[in-house]
Amino acid sequence: MNTNSILKRLALFLVGALIIPTFAAADIKMGIILGFTGPIESLTPDMGNSAELAFKEVSDSGQLLGGQKVKVVRADSTCIDAAAATAAAERLITSDKVVGIMGADCSGVTTAIANNVAIPNGVTMVSPSATSPALTTIADNGYFFRTAPSDARQGQVLAQITMERGFNDVAVTFINNDYGKGLSDSFINAYKGLGGKVSAVVPHEADKADFSAEVAALNASGASILAVFGYVDQGGNHIIQGSIDSGAFDKFILADGMFGESLLKNIDGDLSGTFGTVPGTDSKGAASFAKMATSAGIKGGGPFTGESYDAAALLMLAMQSGGSTDRAALASNVLAVANTPGEKIMPGELGKALRILANGGAVDYVGATNVELTGVGEAAGSYKEFEVKGKAFSTVRFR
Repeated sequence: MNTNSILKRLALFLVGALIIPTFAAADIKMGIILGFTGPIESLTPDMGNSAELAFKEVSDSGQLLGGQKVKVVRADSTCIDAAAATAAAERLITSDKVVGIMGADCSGVTTAIANNVAIPNGVTMVSPSATSPALTTIADNGYFFRTAPSDARQGQVLAQITMERGFNDVAVTFINNDYGKGLSDSFINAYKGLGGKVSAVVPHEADKADFSAEVAALNASGASILAVFGYVDQGGNHIIQGSIDSGAFDKFILADGMFGESLLKNIDGDLSGTFGTVPGTDSKGAASFAKMATSAGIKGGGPFTGESYDAAALLMLAMQSGGSTDRAALASNVLAVANTPGEKIMPGELGKALRILANGGAVDYVGATNVELTGVGEAAGSYKEFEVKGKAFSTVRFR
C-alpha cells in the first residue's frame, strides 16, 4: 500500500470518528406521588414543589453520579383511594421505571403502595407525611422510610397541650381511615392517662354531603371543645363549619391533617382559640429552608414542605452513597446518610454532600427538619404548637 493510500484511509477514519454520535447518560427518573386531588389537595402543591427543589438542586450541582440529571415524574395518590394510588404507583415503577419515590402522603394509600407495589419491586419510598403508628411495624424489607414522625407521639403531645390549656372534657371525631383512627387512639389513650374525659368519639367520612348527624352526636356529649382529626379540604372542614353553624362548638383541637391556609380561608366564622400541632422545628435548617422555599415561590412554613425537601434529599444522597442507580443500593444507604457519623448537611448544601460522598466521605443529613431516623427508618420528630388568632395561624412554641 503506497503512502497516498495510507493517508486517504487515515483521513476517512478521522472524519468518521468526528461524526460518530455521542450519547449523554439518560436522566435518572424519580417519582413524586402525592394527593394532588382529594382531601389535602391544597397542601400538596407546596409539598411536591419542595421535593422538586431538592431534585433540582442535585441536578444543578453536576455532582450526582458523575454529572447525571434528575427527571421527576409525578403521580396522584388521591390520598384516600387505595386502588387508584396503587395503580398510579404501578405506572411509576413499571412504565416510567423510577428509581425511587418521594411519597406517598396519607397513611392508607402509603401503606397500600408500599405493600402492593414498592416493596415487592424493591423500590424505596420516603414519605414526608404518612404518620399512622401502624407504619412503624410494616414489613418493608428496608424499603420504606418517613421524614414525618409517627402519630403515636403526636397524640401524646396534643393530649398534654389540651390538659395544659385547661380542657378536661373533649369530644373527638376522626376520619375513618388508618390516619384518623391511629391518631385518635393515640390522643385518647394519652389524654385519659393524664386524667382527661372523652365524652364522645364519632368517626366521619371524607366525602359525605351532610355531616349534621355527626355534629349532633358530638354536641350531645356536652363537651366544651371538639378534637377534629381529619383532612383540611374534605370532611374535617365540613364538621367544623357544621359545628359553628349549629352552635355546637366554637373551639377545636386540630392535628397536622387540618393545618392549612384553606381552612382559615374557607370557614365562615371565628376560629380564634382553636389550637393544635403540626410537625415542625425552629432549627437553623428550618429557617434556611424557609428562605429557599420563599425564593422559589413556595410557602416555606406550610405543612410537610420541609419534610418533602428532606425526603427527596435523602433519596439522592443515598443513591450517591451507593454509587449507582441500583434500587437495592439506594435503600441500603438511606440510614447511613441520615444519621451520624459524618459532616452535617443543611438545606442548600446538597452539592457539597454529593462531593463528600463521591470522595468516599460520610455525611449526616440534618436538613430542614433536623433529620435523625430511628432504626425502623422514621423521624423521631418535633412539633409546632399553633393557635388560631383571627384569620391566621400563630406559633406558640415547639416541642
